[in-house]
Amino acid sequence: MKIINAKTHGILDYAIVAIFALAPTILNLSEGPMLLAYLLAIVHLSMTLLTDFSMGVAKIIPLKLHGTIEFIVGIAIPIAPFVLGFEGVALYFYLITGIAIFIIGNMTDYQEQS
Repeated sequence: MKIINAKTHGILDYAIVAIFALAPTILNLSEGPMLLAYLLAIVHLSMTLLTDFSMGVAKIIPLKLHGTIEFIVGIAIPIAPFVLGFEGVALYFYLITGIAIFIIGNMTDYQEQS
């Protein structure tokens, strides 16, 4: 069921950027998980700013491609802590954020350009 419109998705994208940017400090992440969180914040912000929808600025990336990328990221992020050997809070942080991105992505109507 596609209950999230493009504008709401954009707002959630910026919230995810803030979560990745703030997590290292709030959760006291060690160097590896911290660097990944900052990298994901930068990549997610860049992709959102470049997407062709109401919350984007440069409007270069088609909204459908944005959705495809988030689908892949939503699968990759929960796998990353196991591949990278993260434990404890970092493991749970990446599991939860990845699953959230996957769910949000699957609930978004990428056909809509609101």
